[in-house]
Amino acid sequence: MRVLVVGAGGREHALAWRLARDPAVQKLFAAPGNAGIARDAECVRVAPDDAAGMLAFVERERIDLTVVGPEGPLVAGLADRLAERGHPVFGPSSEAARLEGSKAWAKDLCGRYGIPAAGGLRADSMSEALGALDAFGPPYVVKADGLAAGKGVVITEERDEAVRALERALVEGEFDEAGSTVLVEEHLTGREVSAFALADGTTALTLAFAQDFKRVGDDDAGPNTGGMGAYSPVPFVDDATAERIRTDVVERTIRAMAHEGVPYRGVLYAGLMLTDAGPRVLEFNCRFGDPETQALMPRLASEPAALFLACARGELPSRRVDLRPGACVTVVLASGGYPGAYETGFEIEGLEAAERVEGAIVFHSGTAERQGRVITAGGRVLSVSATGSSIAEARGRAYDASGRVSFGGMRYRADIAALAAKEERT
Repeated sequence: MRVLVVGAGGREHALAWRLARDPAVQKLFAAPGNAGIARDAECVRVAPDDAAGMLAFVERERIDLTVVGPEGPLVAGLADRLAERGHPVFGPSSEAARLEGSKAWAKDLCGRYGIPAAGGLRADSMSEALGALDAFGPPYVVKADGLAAGKGVVITEERDEAVRALERALVEGEFDEAGSTVLVEEHLTGREVSAFALADGTTALTLAFAQDFKRVGDDDAGPNTGGMGAYSPVPFVDDATAERIRTDVVERTIRAMAHEGVPYRGVLYAGLMLTDAGPRVLEFNCRFGDPETQALMPRLASEPAALFLACARGELPSRRVDLRPGACVTVVLASGGYPGAYETGFEIEGLEAAERVEGAIVFHSGTAERQGRVITAGGRVLSVSATGSSIAEARGRAYDASGRVSFGGMRYRADIAALAAKEERT
């Protein structure tokens, strides 16, 4: 099988890394890839948002399966463009990708089909948004409706801060068209979990659960980021909770999308809050999470190419998902200043030493090559993952490996999976 992975981040590196170890994959490409992905795939200079260029490459290279990593090309219709020409693609259509592309649309879908979710009010103006703030009260949750690279969410106890977030989105245009509509939501209490399922348009298979760490600092201090770490499995998701998520959220959503005439094919990622009243959807994503993918792919025992192709062809019922025993923990190494302004171009040292740690894998996110050296080229630079027989063992290995890497301004959280490691022992 000839496979193309679309994207250039840590998520795509993890996907490429796992696909490269699938015996069914004879040739693996990545467009555009990065310095780490180049170890596992042939990187080609086609931008993810260049649908015409991507189609031309798929046809020229006789690609059997295209795996689309980032949400932007999916919302823009890359999967549609490929599917129209008969090319199997793992990823939803642009209409189905509205689950992530418009939080307000997804909220309406939940309401129509009884999918348990946080309450929310859509606002297109400051007057509407201010009324929504007063309707819900503190803590205030403000979200840009469209794609904002994981940075369009503000949660605060302070009304002035919530109002300022609304002004940045609705008045100042901080997120361009993505912020021209906002969603003001009910604040839910409980524990967050990321649920991942594979879908073929009519049926779904639960893949795994993970937990990510969105805030930049230890103990969830500081602003939201694209994600500073993750782990899988999640000890507080018991069998009863997993079954409820499967029936009430995953399967209900897939049925709802089919009923709407927009069958969902690809990976469904539901960000959930586990409340006293049960799981509630915080948001949907139409792709794998980053950095959750870096904690999931090392656990995946089933060969991914067949699973992804079955999703594309509507053939999932004949498949199952097997996971390796144990756990995986991922620590993100970021540039100093991230998620604000940061410098790039620093040489990265210690990559080989990190991967000498048992069970450790270094996934590249914001890196580049210059004169044979790997340098920093983004805010989130590397994801250091490690497997182990337990969360505690995997965590120890991940931090051991992370400590062997260095570059100018490097920062990372010290508390990834710390609570989970304690809980699994009780």
